[in-house]
Amino acid sequence: MAASIFNSQPFLAADMSKIKEQLLAHLQNEVFCRLGVSPVHGIGVFAVRTIPMGENPLASRVNYKEVKFSHAELKKLPRGVRKEIETFCYFDKDAVFVPEIGMNSMNMAIYLNHSKDPNVRYRKNGQLKTLKDIKAGEELFLDYDQSYGEKHTFN
Repeated sequence: MAASIFNSQPFLAADMSKIKEQLLAHLQNEVFCRLGVSPVHGIGVFAVRTIPMGENPLASRVNYKEVKFSHAELKKLPRGVRKEIETFCYFDKDAVFVPEIGMNSMNMAIYLNHSKDPNVRYRKNGQLKTLKDIKAGEELFLDYDQSYGEKHTFN
């Protein structure tokens, strides 16, 4: 039996074959993006190949939910951790939503930059959808106002 370097649980050869098959299908059919330096702001999400209209450009094999916390519940966390949560997690005046997978795993969607002429948007089910074909090398943009239901201003 082989063991993963990330997990001490051994895999049976049959299990590994199925995992490899699923992973290859994901790589072939669902990997469209990379992170890169954005000319708009900081880090952005860029297409590594053409992404067809209607596609979820950031489909992941990791499914998770966000956990709702009050601001008070997070107040005693170390300052640096609170800053990461403020930077990368959705929050409003009443609550903060932290991914159940924690802060050491990443969802590329947090690097989508804002545009009033977006090429992706969130569906009602929370998954992203491309609004048009996106060419390789093109940056993906989300309209924060439309997606989060509030007005955003930037300096």
